[in-house]
Amino acid sequence: MYASGKYSSRGPALIPRMKTKHRIYYITLFSVVLLGLIATGMFQFWPHSIESTADWTLDKRSVHDAPLIRLPVSSPIPERGDLSCRMHTCFDVYRCGYNPKNRIKVYIYPLQRFVDELGVPISNTGLSREYNDLLSAISDSDFYTDDVTRACLFIPSIDVLNQNSLRIRETAQALSMLPRWDKGMNHLLFNMLPGGPPDYNTALDVPRDRALLAGGGFSTWTYRQGYDVSIPVYSPLSADVELPEKQPGPRRYFILSSQTAIHREYRAELERLKEENGDALLLLDKCSNLSQGASSARKRCYKGQVYDYPQILQESSFCVVLRGARLGQAALSDVLQAGCVPVILADSYILPFSEVLDWKRASVVIPEEKLSEMYTILKSIPHRQVEEMQRQARWFWEAYFSSMKTIGLTTLQIINDRIYPYAARTYEQWNNPPVVKWTSVNSPLFLPLIPPRAPGFTAVVLTYDRVESLFRVITEISKVPSLAKLLVVWNNQNKSPPEESLWPKIGVPLKVVRTKENKLSNRFFPYDEIETEAVLAIDDDIIMLTSDELQFGYEVWREFPDRLVGYPGRLHLWDHEMGKWKYESEWTNEVSMVLTGAAFYHKYFNYLYTYKMPGDIKNWVDAHMNCEDIAMNFLVANITGKAPIKVTPRKKFKCPECTAIDGLSLDQTHMVERSECINKFASVFGTMPLKVVEHRADPVLYKDDFPEKLKSFPNIGSL
Repeated sequence: MYASGKYSSRGPALIPRMKTKHRIYYITLFSVVLLGLIATGMFQFWPHSIESTADWTLDKRSVHDAPLIRLPVSSPIPERGDLSCRMHTCFDVYRCGYNPKNRIKVYIYPLQRFVDELGVPISNTGLSREYNDLLSAISDSDFYTDDVTRACLFIPSIDVLNQNSLRIRETAQALSMLPRWDKGMNHLLFNMLPGGPPDYNTALDVPRDRALLAGGGFSTWTYRQGYDVSIPVYSPLSADVELPEKQPGPRRYFILSSQTAIHREYRAELERLKEENGDALLLLDKCSNLSQGASSARKRCYKGQVYDYPQILQESSFCVVLRGARLGQAALSDVLQAGCVPVILADSYILPFSEVLDWKRASVVIPEEKLSEMYTILKSIPHRQVEEMQRQARWFWEAYFSSMKTIGLTTLQIINDRIYPYAARTYEQWNNPPVVKWTSVNSPLFLPLIPPRAPGFTAVVLTYDRVESLFRVITEISKVPSLAKLLVVWNNQNKSPPEESLWPKIGVPLKVVRTKENKLSNRFFPYDEIETEAVLAIDDDIIMLTSDELQFGYEVWREFPDRLVGYPGRLHLWDHEMGKWKYESEWTNEVSMVLTGAAFYHKYFNYLYTYKMPGDIKNWVDAHMNCEDIAMNFLVANITGKAPIKVTPRKKFKCPECTAIDGLSLDQTHMVERSECINKFASVFGTMPLKVVEHRADPVLYKDDFPEKLKSFPNIGSL
């Protein structure tokens, strides 16, 4: 009780004193902690994308809300662009540094409004919709960083796309006031409409020190090779008009000219060509008889007849793109969108993204002085090449011209490739349209080095009952040094294979697999017995190939393990009269397929052929007992986007003992069916994946007059 009384007498006195003294302190501390936890939670779960887009979306932040910067009259003016600048002299690559993703980081300056001392803006348009779209796309990309210390490249929020809207001196002063300007080092400016009357310079007239320029009208005189980036002049119609892709092929008109402001001498020459060639050439001009309110930008006329623009461009095979007051023309973008092959007559013009794009595949460039010969020049281009160019032109537009986003990100990727050349995109990645893929299957052939020679290859021989010929093939193949295993696919269910004692004695394992049904697709089944990466598919009547030819074919495959490597080549052609594809077995220098009667390929394609072949192609092959080789060519070309490789001069397989009864390929309906196969497969794939090349791989010195002992492959057969 005593202890209890002592505690009770002191306790009540102490507690009130502590509350009175520290109540405000503890309440304040608790409030701060609680607010901190709430704020942390909000930032943790708030959408992070808003950080990169809020500054550059006009809907979220008005230009009028940007801080106002007044330019003193005495503000410094940058020097005019240095024509000697190159990446190693005017760009600090060390600022980019090393990063695991090999990607530059781009910082966009905060939005500001620059005015002179009298309050007059440096631009009469402010931030254009196009430049806002460009900055928004960059800020949403993997290139963007909001940390100025990590940036490799700096982009001002000052819109210089259209020089006509700028005050040149004041714009230059605004650039010099940027906190990281440093004489323009590592700064990038975008300009599409350079120069002004009367001379229309082909590069931006705003003094810019050492800044890189992504310009839309460079000439060979103003373009700094490997430093500046030539970009297209964006066409506003790209966003306003949707042109469905049109299949390549002949069009209503052969040549079409749709530009309205071309020099009178060029128009006179075009009119003369029109008189000579009649309806093959359609010469359009601006309309003078439109009803009030009609948009002249969307219409073109010829002798009172009105055409919708740019829709009319899809009705011509070739579309003329002539230089105007400026070299760069938005008409080029319209023409590409229509899938019309541009005929470019603009001497000294640096074509957009020509640093990486192969314009020979999508356009025809003719000197201005040869305008009178244009019709003759274009008529000399083969129909198939025109179709490929039409397809390539449309893809160029989709990939690189269709929006300010694609233009901006392509520009940054080009600069990125210069800074990290070891991780740069290849020619094929820049210029080959992506292949059609029907599933998420990806090729595993990421082989940075040549596959080792030691494992060798597995020969898979498809046979039915030609035993004597089969044994000869086995004997010949066994002489190839790199043969690791020989697998015989016995495709005859009514007859047993020969007894083991009758088979040729060879120095590598020989395995016989009996199939349950007589199908041509059995040759491409992924048998467990195939342990090597390389597979040689070979027929049981191919007795004419020498061991040197086979060994050389394997060596070529080792360098190109994602290709079909074979001997006789074949070609697919477009029959304009019939309006469909046809199979061509004549001896030509062009090749788009190799026969798998003797061809090397990676065993991975056995899995794709058996389990991932689209549509009913595999069933079609088995039902018709034909075209399994064409199907494999389609498959490999579609997955890799590459053509096969033909090796050695041999153009045919010759089997003297084979008769019309023995040889499946000698049936009269064989060629007709193979043309049907090509059309069937192209329909199922939804595209024509086969690539036509003029290429053949031959051993070094094989035809030279050298002693045979000096040649690695002396026994290479003739045609």
